[in-house]
Amino acid sequence: MEKVERSLVVLKPDTVQRGIVGEIMTRFEKTGLKIIGVKMLKPDYDHYFHHYENIGKMVSRRGKEAFDVTLDMMNEGPVVALVLEGVEAVALIRKMVGATEPKSAAPGTIRGDYAHTSFGHADVKKKGIANIVHASGDVEEANQEIAHWFSESELYSYQTGHEKFTQ
Repeated sequence: MEKVERSLVVLKPDTVQRGIVGEIMTRFEKTGLKIIGVKMLKPDYDHYFHHYENIGKMVSRRGKEAFDVTLDMMNEGPVVALVLEGVEAVALIRKMVGATEPKSAAPGTIRGDYAHTSFGHADVKKKGIANIVHASGDVEEANQEIAHWFSESELYSYQTGHEKFTQ
């Protein structure tokens, strides 16, 4: 049975600042994932707190210091938020993105190809880890994150050329 899912992807400030937003979006599209929502924004503290703690439990799991350095990094500029849709999209996107720590991400993954920092380096510098992209961890998290970042009126339904040939 086909399992079409939606997932949130946030292209972080380092992606925007490096001018590689289009390259990263293209990688998702080339797999057949459909962009059903996209926008550039600069969220405030409360938005990020809800995203990283209320949904992601970052403070609870990794501590307030990890949250603070992540928030500082996320506030370095605007981000581009995407909602992608496809068959088992959450797992596919996580596989494409690679390990959270760029140093550990396999070549061929987005983080493996576009970033190289380590947790150790970020910890010494007391900075968030520049790892290009946030991707929802599981379907439940994806649904919560999408509802937090997008209204229903910002999500679009349409048929792609890829879908015409696979249905």
